[in-house]
Amino acid sequence: MKRAFDLLISVVVLIIFSPLFIIVGIFISLESKGGVFFSQERIGKNLVPFKILKFRTMKLNSESEGKLTVGSKDNRITKVGYRLRKYKIDELPQFINVLKGEMSIVGPRPEVNKYVELYNQEQKEVLSIKPGITDYASLEYFEENKLLGESSNPEETYINEIMPKKLEINLKYVKKHSFFTDLNIIWKTFLRILS
Repeated sequence: MKRAFDLLISVVVLIIFSPLFIIVGIFISLESKGGVFFSQERIGKNLVPFKILKFRTMKLNSESEGKLTVGSKDNRITKVGYRLRKYKIDELPQFINVLKGEMSIVGPRPEVNKYVELYNQEQKEVLSIKPGITDYASLEYFEENKLLGESSNPEETYINEIMPKKLEINLKYVKKHSFFTDLNIIWKTFLRILS
């Protein structure tokens, strides 16, 4: 049922927002050099890597300066990118990942291998299901970038404080989730974006 729901919603979203994809693509291309999309290797279900898709919100080759986006004023973020991130529009291409079966609409957010390697055995349980576009942890840390921006050592703060708490939330979801839980997360995500 979950897969059928994912497929249905992904097709509907991609069709409805196809004009937006074109408009966003034009604005990204006009503002800075580089492709419209940004892809990055993330770790999916059962430790299988895949390329996550997003609209490019940073200047070219920004990833070489670090994996984390720190604060809302990270100078790597373009002006268009700032708007895309604010309203989570940069995440829309991930519905293509869902269509391909690499992700689900709801599930633990996929992480880069650098941080997955730090998981303990219990935390690795989050990799027993497909990663998602949204989850309870994403709602809890909706303004994660701001928290990191306030830290003197953002990566240390992420590894030692934020990541363990997000994994704790995700483990609860893995152990007890349902179709109605997913609908609740989707609804809360929608409201949070609009707020």
